[in-house]
Amino acid sequence: MPIEDHNLVNEFPEFKDDIHQLKMDDAHFKKLYDEYNHLTKEVEKMEQEIIPSTTMEEEKLKKQRLQLKDTLRGYIKASRLAAEKA
Repeated sequence: MPIEDHNLVNEFPEFKDDIHQLKMDDAHFKKLYDEYNHLTKEVEKMEQEIIPSTTMEEEKLKKQRLQLKDTLRGYIKASRLAAEKA
């Protein structure tokens, strides 16, 4: 069963506007964002036991999601920094 809502805006509420703008303007960010959402949905299905999986498989996806979340956060921060310098 899902414990939390791992939507990216819930994870980084301080970057809500940045996330929206990057989704609209940056194809690479949008691709990463979509991949993050896909992984989140897969993990949720495993947690709800909709998709049978081992604990190891679930943990592997959670680690991938965490790495992607870190990448997205760095992307957002770099984008914000670049915008401030412009």
